[in-house]
Amino acid sequence: MKRTSTAVWRGDGPSGTGSLTTQSGVLADQPYSFQTRFVSEDGTAGTNPEELLAAAHAGCFAMATAFALTRAGHPATQLTVTAAVDLSKDDSGFVIRGIALDLQATVDGIDDAAFQELAAAAKAGCPLSRALASTPITLSARRTA
Repeated sequence: MKRTSTAVWRGDGPSGTGSLTTQSGVLADQPYSFQTRFVSEDGTAGTNPEELLAAAHAGCFAMATAFALTRAGHPATQLTVTAAVDLSKDDSGFVIRGIALDLQATVDGIDDAAFQELAAAAKAGCPLSRALASTPITLSARRTA
């Protein structure tokens, strides 16, 4: 399976603009720019690559966790994952310093130790976690039931 996305950039770095389009069409000419990436930290001006990476990682990890819990005989009622991508600047330019995954799970019939073990294994085995192996990835996992 291969999935594609296309980025088109017009102009210079600081004042240029770009658009992102995904194969599925869920994003179609979605605008992004220096402003949406580095100035508007609240995210209201538009998207940026780090936000999209966070969404992809959250979705991948949620699905990996759902499969792990199901295989263990404890399918979740709901999994809510927030991924926070930490982008900062160093002497060589911008770098992703880490990704923090926060999992809140509604799942019955499993003790916390087993739940933590399955969540950690899902984090390690998630295809996006594996692709991002050179980036520190932390996990906070809590059960609500």
